[in-house]
Formats: sequence, structure tokens, C-alpha cells
Amino acid sequence: MKKIIIFVLLLASVEVYSQVLKQRIPDRLVVLTFDDAVASQYTVVAPLLKQFGFGATFFVCEFPTDSKDSTIYMNWQQIRALNKMGFEVANHTRTHVNVSKITEEQFNAQLNYIEDKCESLGIEKPTNFAYPGYDLSYRVQEMLQGKGYEFARAGGSRAYDPLCDYPLQVPSWATNAINKDQIMQAFGEARNGKIVVLTIHGVPDVEHPWVNTPPELFKQYLQYLSENKFKVISLRDLNSYINIKEAFRVTVPDLNKQLRN
Repeated sequence: MKKIIIFVLLLASVEVYSQVLKQRIPDRLVVLTFDDAVASQYTVVAPLLKQFGFGATFFVCEFPTDSKDSTIYMNWQQIRALNKMGFEVANHTRTHVNVSKITEEQFNAQLNYIEDKCESLGIEKPTNFAYPGYDLSYRVQEMLQGKGYEFARAGGSRAYDPLCDYPLQVPSWATNAINKDQIMQAFGEARNGKIVVLTIHGVPDVEHPWVNTPPELFKQYLQYLSENKFKVISLRDLNSYINIKEAFRVTVPDLNKQLRN
């Protein structure tokens, strides 16, 4: 009887695998994501990514700032240039708002603003989202799915498992100036069907030093990924591996999982 149960479980596992995955997730698969439209993402990050031949997703917003320096954040022409370079431009709300504390109408306005800006500049309509401050809610996830969003990046400091993790709750590690050891260890988690996703802010980040990634450290990460033959892609490139409709069907949102990690 025990062997029969194990066999049934294995069959169920194979079925989920074949439904959710279009192809096998290769080892050493990494997704780079950049938040807040920090100017250094255009001046420092993009040239380095092109140099190494890496993909990336830029989650843009019009970040409120107390600084009088208008050059801290990218303008929309620079964001448009990132799109023309082949990078993904995705939605981070208009004003980096805590989406769990606003109404549905306000949330839609926040999303629509970025979508409309992209349309006006010939940038593909965003289909992916990042939660500002990693603030999640089931209601927000329902609204994102209703608006056709496919992936939404959160935090959690763990690898993304497409067979278990809800697509609108993709976990990631956030880089800063002092957690190199954690990030290097995280790269080792990109195996056995799991994907490593990084949240990166400014390189450097003048306005928010607690999420600053020094340029030299960022270069070290890229060099390591290149030398060790990692495949580095954008979030939208996961569509090559994941059947998003099936992933929505067989996985379940679990905010407690996010809080546990």
C-alpha cells in the first residue's frame, strides 16, 4: 500500500512539473531586477549589463524625493532608452506607495499611470510588478491578476521555485553594501529547478544608503556570474520556462510563507 501511495505522489509531481514548466529550469539561472528608477541604473548598470550580455528588469516609478538634485532618478527618456536596449521596463507604481494600504481605485491609478507613460513612449505595456517595500496583500494580488500581470516580485531572501511559489509572490534577495557573503551564497541556490532573483536599487544609491550597492561590488557580482557561466535574464524571460496560466492554477498565494523567510 505504501508503494502505491508513493507511486501516486510521484505521478502527481510529474504532472505538475509538465504542466507548469515549458522546459526544464537550468541550473545557474539568475534574474536581476532593479527598483526605483535610480539614475545610476542608466549611467552605471545598463552599460555593464550590455558589456556582459545580461538581461534585467527595471521596476520604475517616480520616486518621491526630498533632495533638490533632480539627477538622482532617471527621467522617462532614459527609461525609454533602457527599453530600446532590450531591457524590460516593469511597474513599481507611480509613487512607490504601500499598495496594501490604498483602495482598489487608488491602486489602479498607480498602475495605470506607469502603463500610460510606457504607452506614450512606445514602451511595451508592463506585465510584471514589484511590491514597493515588499508590502503584499491577497487583495492586491487579485487585482494584479485581474489586470493581466504575470509575475510580481517580493522579498523573502530565498530562491524561487515555480512549482510551489505563486507567480505574484516571487521571492528575492536584496543587495546592499555589506551583504556580499549572503548574495554569493544565494547564487548557489540556483539549482534543482530553483531560480535566484535579486532586488537591486542604486549602483550607487545616494538617496537610500541602506540599499546602496557600490559599483565595484556590483561589478564583482557580474564577473562572478559570467565566469561561472550563469544565465542572467529578466523576469519576463521566465515565460520561456514557465506556463503562467498553469502556474496560477496549481500554486497558491501564501503570505505567511513570505513572512517566514
